Amino acid sequence: MEELKSVNRRGFLKQLMALGATAGLSTLPMDGFGKASQVKLSILHTNDVHSRIEPFPMDGSRFQGLGGVARRSTLINKIRAEERNVLLFDAGDMFQGTPYFNVFDGRVELELMSKLGYDAGTFGNHEFDNGLTGLLKHFDKANFPFITSNYNFKGTVLEGKTKDYVVFQKQGVKIGVFGVGVDLNGLVDPKSYEGMTISDPIETANRLTPFLKKELKCDLICCLSHIGYAYDTEKVSDLLLAKNSRYIDLIIGGHTHTFLDKPTEVMNLDNQITLVNQTGRSGVNLGRVDFIFDKQKGTKKFVAHNYVIDASLDRKSYA
Repeated sequence: MEELKSVNRRGFLKQLMALGATAGLSTLPMDGFGKASQVKLSILHTNDVHSRIEPFPMDGSRFQGLGGVARRSTLINKIRAEERNVLLFDAGDMFQGTPYFNVFDGRVELELMSKLGYDAGTFGNHEFDNGLTGLLKHFDKANFPFITSNYNFKGTVLEGKTKDYVVFQKQGVKIGVFGVGVDLNGLVDPKSYEGMTISDPIETANRLTPFLKKELKCDLICCLSHIGYAYDTEKVSDLLLAKNSRYIDLIIGGHTHTFLDKPTEVMNLDNQITLVNQTGRSGVNLGRVDFIFDKQKGTKKFVAHNYVIDASLDRKSYA
């Protein structure tokens, strides 16, 4: 399944009742694809939520009235009720930004992410604000894995607590997921990550993706990244990672709080498309990328949509 194409948005959405830019809740039912050889996978994602548990107050600020975990849960449950194959990921910086973190040291964030059914996450720099012991303090409240492929915790209290990669299977489709984090030098007190080592994200990707693709036979490879969308310098970013790697179908990014209307398409080393997506910050959006696999043709297509988490979700309730 090497060919990745963007579905013609107008025709596709018209035929399948769209992804609902206004209502924000329409879906692409499996029955609409018609052929048994086709499988659809819906990947939902967040980044840089920064302990934003409740919606922003109505104070005239840029994000007034937006966000909130309860609303996000409503939307996620709606999508799961209508879709067969759903994965939910987070690209780091779940901590720090509201008093919830200062008072509860991350316990609330991890418990709520577990209740929302996150399938995996990665670490951002703010996960280290209370040091490795602070990160470990409520680590048992997370019932999902953290994937930190370029962070080596050997010899620290976090040794063996994270994963280099995880492979998910949905309706015969294998999804390989790895994660890369930003260089913490200059961002975090050195004592807060003492003992861990950090590898180059591009080198890490080029070590793992051939293994995921060729040895584990993954049909789709996703990177959870907290290195940033793009920079004016040569600093490693999601765009550079996509350009200088192979086999990555989707990079779910964070760190730079970049709001994207749609995923950026980057040509990788094999002249294949790698998608890069990010949802801004503070949980005001939920990202979604749907992949449609045709097993007979060996192709996959995609369609993407970001949902705004607003007050309209207060009026809906889904089991």
